[in-house]
Amino acid sequence: MDTYARIIERIIKQQESIIGPIAIEQAERVHNLKLDWGKKDVEVLGDGAKVIDDLVEQYKELFGKISVEVCKEAAGPLINQLPKDNLPKALV
Repeated sequence: MDTYARIIERIIKQQESIIGPIAIEQAERVHNLKLDWGKKDVEVLGDGAKVIDDLVEQYKELFGKISVEVCKEAAGPLINQLPKDNLPKALV
């Protein structure tokens, strides 16, 4: 699993611990994100930074700015493994 997919997995897990199964439902709505959550399988199709930005925005639309902070916290340990020129804007 690439770093973008690992960050997405961490974000979904963190959101799920707070809001439950709604976190998965919202993630499944994100374009270019393929999930098999039962297996914790995450596949990013295309630009990983954009998919993360779209995922964060999906949570933000429903739950506000606090959900963005939860996403940043979840991604924190892995964010420095991404290329500096392709960081998700929502996490910086």
